[in-house]
Amino acid sequence: MAKLGELPVEVLEQVLLLLDPIEFAQFTQTCSAYHALVYGNPEDQHLWRELFLQQPFDDLRHCYTSLGRPLKAVNWRTQLQRIIRARTVLTAASVCRAEERCEVLQTLLDMVTNIPPATHPEDIDISLNQVWATAMLRGSTLLDCEEWELSSEERQLRARLHTYFGLTSGDFRHEDRTASRMFVYAMRNYKYDNDFGPFMMDGSGHVNWVHLRAIHHVMSLHIVPATEEAASAVFNLFPMSIPWTQSLLANGVNLDEEQDWAGVSGKWLCSFCFVDHRELLVFNNFNSSDSEPLRAEIFENPDFHEVFRSIHVDLRVLGTEVDRDHPGRPRINFGGSVDGHAIFVGNVRVTPDNQIRWHFTSGEQGNAVWSSEGVQVGNVRSKYGILGAWTTVLHDRHDPVGPFWLSKVADVNDDEMST
Repeated sequence: MAKLGELPVEVLEQVLLLLDPIEFAQFTQTCSAYHALVYGNPEDQHLWRELFLQQPFDDLRHCYTSLGRPLKAVNWRTQLQRIIRARTVLTAASVCRAEERCEVLQTLLDMVTNIPPATHPEDIDISLNQVWATAMLRGSTLLDCEEWELSSEERQLRARLHTYFGLTSGDFRHEDRTASRMFVYAMRNYKYDNDFGPFMMDGSGHVNWVHLRAIHHVMSLHIVPATEEAASAVFNLFPMSIPWTQSLLANGVNLDEEQDWAGVSGKWLCSFCFVDHRELLVFNNFNSSDSEPLRAEIFENPDFHEVFRSIHVDLRVLGTEVDRDHPGRPRINFGGSVDGHAIFVGNVRVTPDNQIRWHFTSGEQGNAVWSSEGVQVGNVRSKYGILGAWTTVLHDRHDPVGPFWLSKVADVNDDEMST
């Protein structure tokens, strides 16, 4: 019988591909010749590519970025090593070193965003990356881990991943829901510095994912009842969870050639929440100071009521403007109507951190009353929709604030939109 070292290279490689990636790496440490075979030529990626494709992941050659562009040159070795390290951390969060938290969180975000698009609303083009990530996250404490002292960057990355994932068991705790409501309804979180929306207060225009996750939490618990059954579920599958973050792009569509690259035109459902204005003012101490403690007991009152309402809106593109910072993704100007009455005017554009931002005003009889700022969660044209915050166009100190969720119901062509 031939010894392992006497096998032809082609046969040895086939044997190696049967190993788990960790076992694969361990094997290369047993002999300098084996190490040279795997690591000797960094330009030769064929073995790493085949090992990657043996895993339950999407083929990176068929994946698109969150803005709808095919992935560029892929380093199969680096990508696999990053994912396997993330797998280890998801299995035992305690092994994660403080200096690698950002890398692990970014790896998981890359996994759930750099995926193949779905090609038809009714087809089931499930992303293998998302299936794997969902299965791993639901069995991990990563999203709810309270032992870590997170940096600002780590909080943002984890909040974004949490927003994509959906609801965890911790989200059903009363105190956690109260904390999210406090963040969402705190008037001090809406200023000119962040355009009165879920953006960073430094004026950068970057998304504040901690804010957006709180909005997601508040809105989600009006879709998924806070029952014992939901709290103990392995995974709550609903339209603000990870399967809905996948892009919807028909075969052959090149978004660089599409005026409506964001998929604005169509029929939408706009859902929003609000609380009694007097209670809002009391909770915020009449917004007299950013340093005074907020009055959380408002949300603990048995008589507290948060209103959830929805309206159907028809949106259509009015035109575009070149965005020199984002070629192929121009600013989209749009209008909208409810029952034939024009009440929406807004735009969609890409933020400096490459997220898709929605801004619109709405009102009655041609008068703008409400101003809304939101972010497309997931990939471009995903069915997840837009989460954000609304207030008035005046932005006065005592004006109400609240969260909204804009989800697309159906695509409509221009002829249908005009009838």
